Amino acid sequence: MKPFILAETNWKALKDQKIELAVLPWGATEAHNYHLPFATDNLMVEKIARDSAQSAWDKGAKVIVLPAIPFGVNTGQMDIRLNINLNPGTQLAILDDITDVLNRHGIFKFLILNGHGGNDFKQMIRELGLRYPGMFICGCNWFQSFDNSEFFENSGGHADEMETSLMQYLFPELVLPLAEAGEGKGKKFRIKALNEKWAWAERKWTQVTTDTGIGNPFLATPEKGEKCFNEIIKRISTFLVDLSKADLDNMYE
Repeated sequence: MKPFILAETNWKALKDQKIELAVLPWGATEAHNYHLPFATDNLMVEKIARDSAQSAWDKGAKVIVLPAIPFGVNTGQMDIRLNINLNPGTQLAILDDITDVLNRHGIFKFLILNGHGGNDFKQMIRELGLRYPGMFICGCNWFQSFDNSEFFENSGGHADEMETSLMQYLFPELVLPLAEAGEGKGKKFRIKALNEKWAWAERKWTQVTTDTGIGNPFLATPEKGEKCFNEIIKRISTFLVDLSKADLDNMYE
């Protein structure tokens, strides 16, 4: 039993436990090329949440990790069989209910730990901040917590060298040999601005990639995954410690 994992603790341990920060891992259920499982985003975000919380707990952080939400926004992938979509409005409703519980129970710091690129919680956090002015709600994309080029030769964004390496290290029994993987070639928009950061449109996934991957996975190794994972845990656990110890009445300098 880990007292900082809500799913594993019990009322005997929890009823008098001081909690400063709740962490909600949020992933997705979607195809990841041919070689990675549909639960890739969920498996990784849960593992990162657990290990980061363990490290933060050992440093004195009063943190609790909530059960992960396994479905994310997949509106551009609805023609991929059994990719499960949650609309942003549904996500907001879920977050509203969870925030209400935390607020009622005196847990005023809430982190949404995101593991899926299709999820974007910024506007939801803005809206929830108006509904719950006593709460400090923030988000974190673990996959943006490090410099990809420090660990990997190829970038991509979905079932690429990075995700494949992490899965090879963390869950090797769920990863097919790379000989089974597709190349992860992704098409770009014909409109130049839509390939740049100042303009955006949702991609229709099956028109962009034939194997559902974007990014070449063939140089992935578990050794690369281990080094990257250790960096992720170091950074996010430090964030959890800082959040747990933060004075909400004195957040700026």
